[in-house]
Amino acid sequence: MVVRVRFFAMLRERAGRAELVWQAEPGETVGGLWGALCSAFPSLGESGARVAFAVNQEYVDRFYRLHDNDEVAIIPPVSGGVSGCINV
Repeated sequence: MVVRVRFFAMLRERAGRAELVWQAEPGETVGGLWGALCSAFPSLGESGARVAFAVNQEYVDRFYRLHDNDEVAIIPPVSGGVSGCINV
């Protein structure tokens, strides 16, 4: 089965690409896919940070079973930003 994987922010830099097409095993979970990607691109797991997964633009957990032609987005934690209002 084929899935399209999209990397965001620091994960894109660590993978050296924004997206790729991946041959996954039938019945593969998102967590299994992440493990395989970390084996193929060891720098992905270096931060030890938790990532979020979205399949076909909907957030899913790591136990979600993938289907042929799914699009999987892998999103690192977001930090920073501003709280409250800013007067300009």
